[in-house]
Amino acid sequence: MKSFERRKFLQSLITASALTGMGNFSLAKATPIKPAGRNDNNRFKISLNAYSFNEPLKNGKTTLDDLLEFCAKQNFDAIDMTGYYFPGYPEIPTDEYIYHLKRKAHQLGVEISGTGIRNEFAEPDKTKRAAEIIFVKKWIEVAAKLGAPVIRIFTGKSLPANYDWEEVAEWIAADVKSCVDFGKQHGVIVAVQNHNDFIKTADQAIRLIKKINSDWFGLVLDTGSFVTLEPYSEIKKTAAFAVNWQVKERLTINGKAEAMDLEKLFRIINASTYRGYLPIETLSAGDPFVIVPPFLKQVRAALDKAVNS
Repeated sequence: MKSFERRKFLQSLITASALTGMGNFSLAKATPIKPAGRNDNNRFKISLNAYSFNEPLKNGKTTLDDLLEFCAKQNFDAIDMTGYYFPGYPEIPTDEYIYHLKRKAHQLGVEISGTGIRNEFAEPDKTKRAAEIIFVKKWIEVAAKLGAPVIRIFTGKSLPANYDWEEVAEWIAADVKSCVDFGKQHGVIVAVQNHNDFIKTADQAIRLIKKINSDWFGLVLDTGSFVTLEPYSEIKKTAAFAVNWQVKERLTINGKAEAMDLEKLFRIINASTYRGYLPIETLSAGDPFVIVPPFLKQVRAALDKAVNS
């Protein structure tokens, strides 16, 4: 048998064997199966922000390992590994610990949606701000090692005395941009959280985002921290700039705390261009192991209704 004919003969045997092993496989029937309760545009994943467990994490009664196991048990898609709860914070953790958490998350099937730190860029002292930039960059490296796509930072606690907002926004933007450029080099999106601090309104958040003007920068949209103006309108205005979220139990309307209308919120999110993680953060007093599961159930039901009805 000639070489060419021999190759054709062997290929035919391999093909026949493969098809036999697949039974009555038909290419015509090999169409994707849509998961139940989802549609083509529903690309949302529910995450847990570790801050929901702030007290037990701070007092040592709970660890990030415990939280990963809780997330797996409750079928969370992901977890926000907030930096405050790493041993030795604000110092960076060891690679051994970072990779331990990363490996455990993978074993449990829990994705890492982000991490976050506390920083202060509304500080008039340039030397102090320079130290804050170094601090943020160190944690960007931690985020990259952890596999977190987004790191959450802040602008500043408040507008410093004797300065106007625009003046301070200029130096904050410059400092943040330095961090954003560093984040880009490490594949980590840097995002500022609106926290009713230096950023109080949607317009202020958008102005700052436009000053920085980078695909590697955006907003962690804190649904409970727009308190100056009507919050749902503020959320809707900034949704297009979101690269991550904090879905909370309550918001403030006319100075009064009210339960979050989750379905209304998710309709706003679904109508926006955002697709990705939706971390929840509960702030109610009490045991988060008791508080989080029923809120998660409410979130799932509202999200399903908002995107599928």
